[in-house]
Amino acid sequence: MKVLVTGGAGYIGSHAVKLLLEKGHSVVVIDNLYRGYKQPIETLQNKFDKKNLKFYQTDLTDGKKLKEIFKKEKPAGVMHFAALCLVNESMEKPERYFENNVCGSLNLFKAMIETKSNYLIFSSTCAVYGESQYLPVDENHPLSPTNPYGESKLMVEKILFWLGKIHQLRYVILRYFNVSGAASDGLIGDSKKPSQLLVQNAVRGALGIEPFRLTCPTVNTPDGTPIRDYINVEDLVEAHLKALDYLQKGKKSEIFNLGTGKGNSVLEVVKTVQKVTGVQFPIKKGETRKGEYAKIYADISKAKKLLNWQPKRTLKDSIKALVKWYRSHPHGWEY
Repeated sequence: MKVLVTGGAGYIGSHAVKLLLEKGHSVVVIDNLYRGYKQPIETLQNKFDKKNLKFYQTDLTDGKKLKEIFKKEKPAGVMHFAALCLVNESMEKPERYFENNVCGSLNLFKAMIETKSNYLIFSSTCAVYGESQYLPVDENHPLSPTNPYGESKLMVEKILFWLGKIHQLRYVILRYFNVSGAASDGLIGDSKKPSQLLVQNAVRGALGIEPFRLTCPTVNTPDGTPIRDYINVEDLVEAHLKALDYLQKGKKSEIFNLGTGKGNSVLEVVKTVQKVTGVQFPIKKGETRKGEYAKIYADISKAKKLLNWQPKRTLKDSIKALVKWYRSHPHGWEY
């Protein structure tokens, strides 16, 4: 089928595009390249049949352009990754997050409804839960975001509920926990500049690409650093294809957590990177991020049961894939 991928030039989106092409789908990518890169698209076009991967550089806030693309391409399904996603930045510029993440998403959904593109996989986040009231966190956990990023994603979830109810838009909402890793074959990886992803930054520190700095606050956990659930990016995008198949089979709209089902503290992750790479890099203190909470990890039993999905790769696998990626691309994508 033809699948439109928003944010397909970004970190997670480009891995989804790669998997879709490997499975024989044709893909239309929309990305404004604000934090994405043209190079992963060109890399994938060179590896796969170019006619199966089209790229449009446009912004989701341009509703008119979006409708033109949908009318021309007529995608059967949409994977929506495009969003600003830096927690600390959202605490400083909340209006930017509501305009981009909420208004842009609404434009996308309006174009889908108008052109009857009825299958949507939405990239949400565990940040909609806020501070965990119990662990592991399941999909029924109270929703109480502690930052505008999480709030913007929750607002989009609420929009989807009503559009599904009134316009019969079919969707799966996937609430990600912390994403790490790169393509196991080394073809594509993460190039966020700046990156706020712990595993990526620790690997970069181990390889001497840039100094590693702790930016987490001191919290009430055994070692004083936040506990998070680190899911491999390839496991994550495999769940997206499972979700698309789920909708195609006529199943009802649903929400799923995507994680590993267990948590690691920041210091545990850093020590694992040091062990895997064999490099005892220095750990310096950087500027503390705002809007963080102490601990969260996922209950993924619902995704296992209804999507027939479960993570296959470990934190060590993610680290090894990142080492391969950064050794060949120490500065990420160049353009």
